[in-house]
Amino acid sequence: MIEVIELTKRYGRRTAVDTLTFTVRPGHVTGFLGPNGAGKSTTLRLILGLDDPTSGSATVGGRAFRGLPRGLREVGALLDAGDVHGGRTGAAHLRALALSNAIPRGRVDEVLAEVGLADAAGRRIGGYSLGMKQRLGIAGALLGDPPVLLFDEPLNGLDPEGVLWVRGLFRRLAAEGRTVFVSSHMMAEMEHTADRLVVVGRGRLIADESLTEFAARAGRGIGRAAVTVRSTEPERLTAVLRAAGATVRPGPDGSLDVTGLDATRIGELALEQGLLLYSLTERGASLEEAFMQLTADSVEYLAGEPR
Repeated sequence: MIEVIELTKRYGRRTAVDTLTFTVRPGHVTGFLGPNGAGKSTTLRLILGLDDPTSGSATVGGRAFRGLPRGLREVGALLDAGDVHGGRTGAAHLRALALSNAIPRGRVDEVLAEVGLADAAGRRIGGYSLGMKQRLGIAGALLGDPPVLLFDEPLNGLDPEGVLWVRGLFRRLAAEGRTVFVSSHMMAEMEHTADRLVVVGRGRLIADESLTEFAARAGRGIGRAAVTVRSTEPERLTAVLRAAGATVRPGPDGSLDVTGLDATRIGELALEQGLLLYSLTERGASLEEAFMQLTADSVEYLAGEPR
């Protein structure tokens, strides 16, 4: 388990992490989300003891990471897949990590096979693609068979097969009772991978809850349902719905995207007007929509912002 309590990190006048408190529990894949500059990478570095907090604490299993004698046996982490010696082979890189943490040498071959790099183990890392480096970084995180795992943007550079593999890996690790904490900007993938979310903006906590709760809270904040409807008379239905206060946008396939009225009310209005509907689907907010809604006031670097 990871516990972050009132964690704060300042660099001069800039506050990167601001009294952040949350808990990442075992048995779940917890996504760590936030706009660029939100303090995600800084928080991960503070958890791993790579930076000193200005105040507050971050512990793993009730202890500071720096106090763990064999860190890789307790926490596996991938922060920067490119931060490796390009002149070493993949196997040599992992053997050095294993030696420093008293991990049996045979474990190196096991993790190389698990991440799909067995055939590339003898090649120099400098010749690896970004996706291969990501796989090597994941192998390093798995090396000590740790109960806690942290990943910062682990999907960068992976092809679709690799993304699917990582999704399955994270879910398997969580099912084994491990703590899995994943920072990512790929909202669609987190929607398929994460069980819970920790969302930050400008260094402050925005949400610490299940993915379902997060999307629902955003939906309440928007205050309107999103419904896709198909009718034999779309133009007439559009006029009826707009007269009732809805916003209606035609879709490329002849459907209507309706906000401002829920599915029940749309069905009632169609019945009153004798309109035939052959599809009426209410959808919740996607993770991306929920994220954009709840972090709108926390975006530090906004493209196209007036000067």
